[in-house]
Amino acid sequence: MAGWPIPPGPGIVIYLTLVTIILVRYITIAGVIHYLLWMRDPEKVRAEQLTQRKPTRETVMHEIRLSTLSSFIYAAPGAVLIEMWKQGGTAIYSGPIDGVFGWIYTLFSAGLYLFLHDTYFYWTHRWMHCRAVFSRIHAGHHRSVQPTPWASFSFDPAEALISAWFLPVIALFIPIHVGTVLALLVIMTMNAVFNHAGWEIYPKKWLNGWFGRVLITATHHNLHHTRFSGNYGLYFRFWDRVMGTDHDVP
Repeated sequence: MAGWPIPPGPGIVIYLTLVTIILVRYITIAGVIHYLLWMRDPEKVRAEQLTQRKPTRETVMHEIRLSTLSSFIYAAPGAVLIEMWKQGGTAIYSGPIDGVFGWIYTLFSAGLYLFLHDTYFYWTHRWMHCRAVFSRIHAGHHRSVQPTPWASFSFDPAEALISAWFLPVIALFIPIHVGTVLALLVIMTMNAVFNHAGWEIYPKKWLNGWFGRVLITATHHNLHHTRFSGNYGLYFRFWDRVMGTDHDVP
């Protein structure tokens, strides 16, 4: 979908607006988290530092460059989706959510989108670690052996193209409320930033309970960056556990 042409006229305005929104969201969230975790006295940070290696300017600038390029790629399928939504060609709906069943479906659709996205990400991510494709598609992201919040969106162009189209395409077929779409975009951004932060923000008791057994956190994902294999999931540890690629947190 990222390869589709952007409609002329208003479509270009929508596309450039989305680029701006994606960049502002990325810079704001990553910038705030980076400041809170890396720019203050470590003794004032209520989180567990996962590495003693402080991010270098070179690493951060590399992550920002790739993330900026990714923003232009991700905005393309989003702009096409909005144009199709305006013409009634998607499964996105709006308006008040009616009754208990309406809210149940809203929550269900959010979980379903996250699970489908996680499934697609796991299998494409695992494929990207094959020797034949790693250097062409995924190496840029793994230049951050110890990632920072700025790495949350730093993908090689080919990787961004592979991942950008998936959610817009399923929004053509699986009904989802526009408010749920906006909420998921915030959740996805925060999740990506936290998992690449280089600090574990969640308390130990959470990691040792169901939360840490089910969901991916910075401690779990940091092992992927340091070992370059395993822990391929995005939100959940489900596929890693099923497929035997889960490196358990020490």
